Amino acid sequence: MPSLKAFRNRIASVKATRKITRAMQMVAASKLKRAQDAAQAARPYAEKMAAVISSLAVSMSGNPGAPKLLTGTGADKVHLVIVATADRGLCGGFNTNIVRRARVLIDGLLRDGKEVKILCVGRKGRDQLRRLYGVYIIDTIEFTGVKRIAFANAAGIGRRLLEMYAQGEFDIATVVYARFKSVISQEPMAQRLIPAPVESPPQAAPAGGGAFYDYEPDESEILASLLPRNVSVQIFRALLENAASEQGARMSAMDSATRNAGDVIDRLTLQYNRSRQAMITKELIEIISGAEAL
Repeated sequence: MPSLKAFRNRIASVKATRKITRAMQMVAASKLKRAQDAAQAARPYAEKMAAVISSLAVSMSGNPGAPKLLTGTGADKVHLVIVATADRGLCGGFNTNIVRRARVLIDGLLRDGKEVKILCVGRKGRDQLRRLYGVYIIDTIEFTGVKRIAFANAAGIGRRLLEMYAQGEFDIATVVYARFKSVISQEPMAQRLIPAPVESPPQAAPAGGGAFYDYEPDESEILASLLPRNVSVQIFRALLENAASEQGARMSAMDSATRNAGDVIDRLTLQYNRSRQAMITKELIEIISGAEAL
């Protein structure tokens, strides 16, 4: 059985760990509200832009002059997978869940004979993926020194994707990230960026019940401006969703760690008291036995 000093040292160590986890939980809670508000504010803009592009794309279907960002290259041989994770750990299964979703996508593409390129946004995704897919990783983008994700961060990634697409380095680009649902729930998902996903055209509305839009200038000019911006907007949305999901996952994980540390302290304290009582009882027996022997 460990000595009393060993018990005291371990109890002190666990108490110090509990202070750290509690502090990290409070920091994550303070950051969560701002990150959650930013993610929720970005959703309507990103969804509306995607809806406008889908609406415009209907009239451009079959048009040989349609932008390549909408129609694609005509092939789907080379796929670029952007895996967006965090740069830091201690956030439960947040990073692992995103990587697991990315692995399902990558394995499916490889089974179909596609060429895969991986662009990691965040160190944790790179660290996990390079064990199995190191040869497919082309680069890693980190935001370690960035305190708050801004549109400029997403725009830089968007410009790089557009340059790669213009040079013919890939045919389809997909981003994998975690959509924030609640503090205890983050949904890993894959969203196609290039070419822009186009939903099926809606059914015609009854007479007098629908809204019709007339665009100026024409659809091709609007799409030429919207499509490049849409890439950055969707990436920005993914980064904001990730930021909120990371803080929520970290808050939940640190709360569990704090409670587990408390349980460990209670258990060690009980063992310490039992050992101390047994030691005292043994010393009393030795004293009584010595007194009777005199």
